[in-house]
Amino acid sequence: MKLKSKLKSAFVQPFSCMMLSILAVMGISPLVLAVPARVSLHTPEQDTYKEPQKLAQFSGADSPERSQLLQQANALYNQGDFKDAEENLRKFIKKFPEDAFGHFQLGNALFQQKKSEEAISVYREAIRLQPKYALAYNAIGMAYASQSRWQEAITEYKKALEINPNYGEALTNFALAMWQTNKKDEALSSLEKALNIFKEQNRGEKVNQVERILREIKTVDEPNVS
Repeated sequence: MKLKSKLKSAFVQPFSCMMLSILAVMGISPLVLAVPARVSLHTPEQDTYKEPQKLAQFSGADSPERSQLLQQANALYNQGDFKDAEENLRKFIKKFPEDAFGHFQLGNALFQQKKSEEAISVYREAIRLQPKYALAYNAIGMAYASQSRWQEAITEYKKALEINPNYGEALTNFALAMWQTNKKDEALSSLEKALNIFKEQNRGEKVNQVERILREIKTVDEPNVS
């Protein structure tokens, strides 16, 4: 038992680094240009596996000005210029203060700059404007996870999953947080569910990511000791 515990402890740091990189890939995608479409704002997570950000971005009637401002922020974000993306998004919010998606994307730009507390505050505002915003709850969980505040992260992931039980990214993030709090069975169960969901959705990249995490967990939990 002592040896197994020691080996597991030695693995925690690299696993955490891997986890945070996967969180960034799976939970928050780059900004995308707003495209006019009809979606139900009461259930923004119904089809997020198809276009996670596209469905998240509608907070009301679209307009050319709104699209242009988001396009500018999108370009800056994709270039890795998160500071200027933040500035543009703040200008956007001044023009569209009730736009939940604008607040959500500002939170993303802040999170990318490691301004976790500011990001959480902005995500909360997005949720105030759009209570069923599972993406925002998942993002708050990621912000807490980046600070190793696992219990708080778990609480937020659960809220996201209450809105959409088939939210694969939130299931994956929840599993990683459970693993970090030594709840192996719950972690594996959530990962298996996420894996099945991604397979049903034909999302090969996500399937590979979850399978990789499962391998990492199983490898560290069952060390080969002669």
